[in-house]
Amino acid sequence: MTGKIYFTVGPTELYPEVKSFYKSAFEKKIFSISHRSIEFEEIFKTTVRNLKKLLNIPKDYYVFFYSSATECMERIIQNLVREKSFHYVNGFFAQRFYEISLKYKKSPEKVCSSFGEGTKFENISIPNTTELICIILNETSTGVALNIEDVKKLKQKYPDILIALDLVSAIPYYKIDYKYIDCSFFSVQKGFGMPPGLGVLILNEKCIKKAENLYNDGISIGSYNNFLKWKENYLKNQTTVTPNIPAIFVLGKICETLIRYGNEKIREETNNKAKLIYDYFENHNFIKPFVKNRYFRSKTTISLETNIDSEKIIKELARQGLIISNGYKIFKGKQIRIGNFPMHKTKDVKTLIQKFSLFNSNNKFGII
Repeated sequence: MTGKIYFTVGPTELYPEVKSFYKSAFEKKIFSISHRSIEFEEIFKTTVRNLKKLLNIPKDYYVFFYSSATECMERIIQNLVREKSFHYVNGFFAQRFYEISLKYKKSPEKVCSSFGEGTKFENISIPNTTELICIILNETSTGVALNIEDVKKLKQKYPDILIALDLVSAIPYYKIDYKYIDCSFFSVQKGFGMPPGLGVLILNEKCIKKAENLYNDGISIGSYNNFLKWKENYLKNQTTVTPNIPAIFVLGKICETLIRYGNEKIREETNNKAKLIYDYFENHNFIKPFVKNRYFRSKTTISLETNIDSEKIIKELARQGLIISNGYKIFKGKQIRIGNFPMHKTKDVKTLIQKFSLFNSNNKFGII
């Protein structure tokens, strides 16, 4: 095998086309243009159009560009919460969303599931004082994925409460009906196969109105990067501050590429690769799926528990050019995580599985 293949859960393997897209950005001197220039306005307009087409985002939704998904969480709390946010927590990134609300001196509430478990929301009662429900659709830290239909039912049950959905490792695989989601966000270093450094926030007019209400009541919603300033600039195909212009350009090109490839093909291939991985590890001697309930198993970020030190597995695979992720935080050394995004080819997944089959069957790490 030549080179390395990154099956990490983010940053992950780049799309092969990324190199040529950045080369094009250099040739066009996109790295030097102003975010107030006509050239940038065209890039902005094209990328937003392609993103909306790829993900089927309604035309009247706004698209804002921030530095990361974590910054998106911060802006959401700043602009949409006067006092009460509600968080469903089943992993470390959901917990981060909750803690951000705490740090902004809000009064968030949360309901927790054990790590490795999910919920259908049927038995969760949300206080009527809640302004915003925060959910991670695909929890990268644990490999738990929620069903988008269950989120839709939650919105139907609480139509007047805003819903914020973390899509970081969920798209472009998931098919989202955005009219049931008030705001959602992702970063580009996972399913979009790009270098890190760009967060994308998608939101509707209800979110703008809420930010206006908070602002008019004298509540701080941030300065240059608040939703009101962003809307003002969005309508001019501009940004509030100088953004990662080359990344916005490349994101537009990646979206264009994926549109040609086809959403249904992406979903079918992702499902098939995930099945290969889960089926194999169901019968492995010392590595097993961490999420026991198949209904909640992520197709894009697969968490596996092992009864030997995961560092040994990771190092041996790296020696053979296959890079996977360790467990997250308390699961480091006890789990491995495998990214399964659109740029990961079926033949490479089969190679990865075949390398695992070389590990001996005595619950000790080694190569036969």
